[in-house]
Amino acid sequence: MSFDEMGEPAAARAAYAEIAAWLRHTAPERLLAKRAEAELLFRRVGITFAVYGEGGDPERLIPFDIIPRILARAEWERLSAGLEQRVRALNAFLADCYGPRRILREGLVPEALVLANAQYRPEMEGFRPPGGVYTHIAGIDLVRTGPDEFWVLEDNCRTPSGVSYMLENREAMLRLFPGLCSRHRIAPVNTYPEDLLATLKAAAPERAGPDPTVCILTPGSFNSAYYEHCFLADEMGVEVVEGQDLFVEDQKVFMRTTAGPKRVDVIYRRIDDDYLDPRAFRPDSMLGVPGLMAAYKAGNVALANAPGCGIADDKAIYPYVPDMIRFYLSEEPRLANVPTFLCEREADRSHVLANLDKLVVKLAAGSGGYGMLIGPHATKAEREDFAMRIKARPADYIAQPTLALSTVPTLCGEGIAPRHVDLRPFVLSTAETVRIAPGGLTRVALREGSLVVNSSQGGGTKDTWVLEGDPLPLSQVQWQGAVPC
Repeated sequence: MSFDEMGEPAAARAAYAEIAAWLRHTAPERLLAKRAEAELLFRRVGITFAVYGEGGDPERLIPFDIIPRILARAEWERLSAGLEQRVRALNAFLADCYGPRRILREGLVPEALVLANAQYRPEMEGFRPPGGVYTHIAGIDLVRTGPDEFWVLEDNCRTPSGVSYMLENREAMLRLFPGLCSRHRIAPVNTYPEDLLATLKAAAPERAGPDPTVCILTPGSFNSAYYEHCFLADEMGVEVVEGQDLFVEDQKVFMRTTAGPKRVDVIYRRIDDDYLDPRAFRPDSMLGVPGLMAAYKAGNVALANAPGCGIADDKAIYPYVPDMIRFYLSEEPRLANVPTFLCEREADRSHVLANLDKLVVKLAAGSGGYGMLIGPHATKAEREDFAMRIKARPADYIAQPTLALSTVPTLCGEGIAPRHVDLRPFVLSTAETVRIAPGGLTRVALREGSLVVNSSQGGGTKDTWVLEGDPLPLSQVQWQGAVPC
């Protein structure tokens, strides 16, 4: 039985009390009309997500659910403290792995998991990024299973996406339901672009001065998150560029402009390591900038996030994060990990193979919901196929118990129904500060019974409200058949 975050409509949990009353007093046809209005709004703005390999036009809207997800202030304070702790430890781990490797020498993390990892970059050995920060922008995926039970599902330390949907979802709610929003004291998220720009500028080399030049490096319009790249560039007032728009001269990076070359100090790169610089990584890359790594290591430009961050969000490294927190911070973890079985371990592998009908199996280096088996919902043939994959390449797979993810009320075809959700808060780190946008992106599995929330697998999104105080009771509003929203 899954924990429902609202509770029974007639006896909703405190944070949801006014939303429950609003839903009781709002005619279903009005909610459907508002959903159609939201879809039209998103189409006009052009908020799309590219899905490849399905034939036809890959561009599609991510479904947006108009019923917000609510977190009480106390819940958020607990989560944000745990998120800050976790990202501080992950940054310390990255600095250690490319530096003295103390945690490897102590045997707390197996050396082979790091040094033989496909995301490990020898080019980063002995190099300290400006400010000592490796993952400036992190997305930490959380799930909930009870009133006080939150779990970290995975860490995203390379190029986490989705923050544009967090911001656009809030803007849509303010337009569609101004009255409902004004009755709730909702922590704002609209400072995120300003906070992101401050984070990026703080990473600039010292010689850049007080106003460094920042740009966003995108793979181009065919990338699934291209809308987000352009959106963030526009919000921050910086340029979005492709590899061909940049060049390196004397180990300095320049941007081509109509007024001539312009020196670049900070690059928020949304390109994978392999394609970042054909001289350092894949020589066939047409997306990157030749000589970029040399300029970076010379201290003439900053990259966010740093190359090589992928070892910190590998699913085989994930089980060791609580040990990292204890090792680097001398603190107990504030947020719990989901118990995880590493299939490369013989005992773990035997347990996984014997319990495929009860477990979720994931590729250690996978993302986006691909390469995953949800045992209880899989067919016998699918489980047998995964058993063969695990036996052939055990180090490629991890497994976890199938958690009963919490549900929240969602407007579906049959009306309002509970659907499973996760939460991706976005954590911005500098050498001095950590900033976290209140709430983050709630992703919702729209198919009944589904636990897969990824947009690439048919999931949708919701606005996430962190309440800063009690809302104005709807009992003070005279309904008279009209909905003041």
